[in-house]
Amino acid sequence: MPKINTYLNFDGTAEEAFKFYQSVFGGEFGMLNKMSDMPGAENLPEDEKNRIMHIALPIGKDDMLMASDIMPSAGHVLNKGNYSYISVFTESREEADRLFAGLSAGGQIEMALEDTFWGDYFGSLWDKYGIGWMINYPQQHS
Repeated sequence: MPKINTYLNFDGTAEEAFKFYQSVFGGEFGMLNKMSDMPGAENLPEDEKNRIMHIALPIGKDDMLMASDIMPSAGHVLNKGNYSYISVFTESREEADRLFAGLSAGGQIEMALEDTFWGDYFGSLWDKYGIGWMINYPQQHS
């Protein structure tokens, strides 16, 4: 069966964002490469050499959160939008509360964590980097 990992793009803030995510979720980076590590990096503008080419942070047992920074010199443009969320399923209400509080710091709460009509403990937010998160504790399965 295929495995799906979430991959994010940033405009020069990937490393900062992932240090923030690491402070919320814990764990160690599985990989961290900068643009300066790739062949031909000497031809990059100085302000792009320290950008992230690829970063990965394990989230839970089988999931990986990954990202990179865009390269404006290659014509890349970051368009932030509400087209996606990262949906996290927790093993307890306490874990849901901890992750929601951590991720919402400096961000914007869209729906506060609450018991929902469908039986789950759920909330959604936009973190300080503009990434949408859904935190869900499926109580009926506990």
